[in-house]
Amino acid sequence: MQEFVRLKGIARLASEGSLLAEKRNVEYRSLPTRKLLNRCDSKRVPFEWTINPYRGCEYGCKYCYARFTHEFLERREPDAFETEIYAKEWDRASFLKELRSLKPGQIVGIGTGTDPYQPAERKFNLTRQVLEAMVGIGGISIFITTKSDLVARDTPILKALGNNNEVRVTLTVTSMDRELARLTEPLAPRPDLRIKAVAELVRAGVHTGVIASPILPLITDSEESLERVAQAAKDAGADQFGANVLFLKPSAQRIFLPFIEKNFPDYFARYRRSYATGAYLSGTYPGRIRQRVNEIRQRVGIGKRELDNAGLPPPQDSQLLLF
Repeated sequence: MQEFVRLKGIARLASEGSLLAEKRNVEYRSLPTRKLLNRCDSKRVPFEWTINPYRGCEYGCKYCYARFTHEFLERREPDAFETEIYAKEWDRASFLKELRSLKPGQIVGIGTGTDPYQPAERKFNLTRQVLEAMVGIGGISIFITTKSDLVARDTPILKALGNNNEVRVTLTVTSMDRELARLTEPLAPRPDLRIKAVAELVRAGVHTGVIASPILPLITDSEESLERVAQAAKDAGADQFGANVLFLKPSAQRIFLPFIEKNFPDYFARYRRSYATGAYLSGTYPGRIRQRVNEIRQRVGIGKRELDNAGLPPPQDSQLLLF
């Protein structure tokens, strides 16, 4: 009881939630929620508002930047982010009141912290309910980012939303190599399934793009690897392609660096030194990669993603160029 009293804010709310369901390696818990629509004041992203129906993500991507969000829940075990999934409590009437805060021209990002179409969505349908509730508004931009082909399930809702708003879906495909994708993103849908979802959305008239982010230095940064993703996106009808270099917050380093040491031992020393002083790489490497991506876009004939530079703040220090 004494430990419970010390918890504050969202950590206390998480402790008050209940067990909703469980399977072999994952628990789904409810998260009492004051609001679903959150104001975003970060200068690194163009969103005025964000919606993340879930906390944690079952996909277990080794590089995931969002792992730090579980620390706010006082869940600091290395695997907690992918084994303890929190579904925010849903109240349609309250959410409709929140939507009154939106103003014409503003941008809402869905899936900025955790994947809105992760396996939990098949159980709880929170993302679908959010989108259905938003159909009645107009004049805003709604950007959805996901690794899941499940997004195609909601094509009719996305089309309805697009009647009065700008709606764009972005599928993340870091590599077309199935085995590599399974290694780095253990429980995410196969790359070909994501590309299939792109084609389905495009056929229905939903604006859809692809990002190959994060680019993993020495692993997915080759011209061949990036062009395979860009060409698959183009063939599926995507009108935008983008990619940014991996950044590693401390919580992500705890998972990713041991993963590199085990699976790519020849690269481990360079990774460890390169990310020793900060989350973001500087030097000439990021610029070379941006140029490579631009050249690939031109060859393939696909447009630049509007949000291509989001999430890349000016470097605070200069790191050694090791890639």
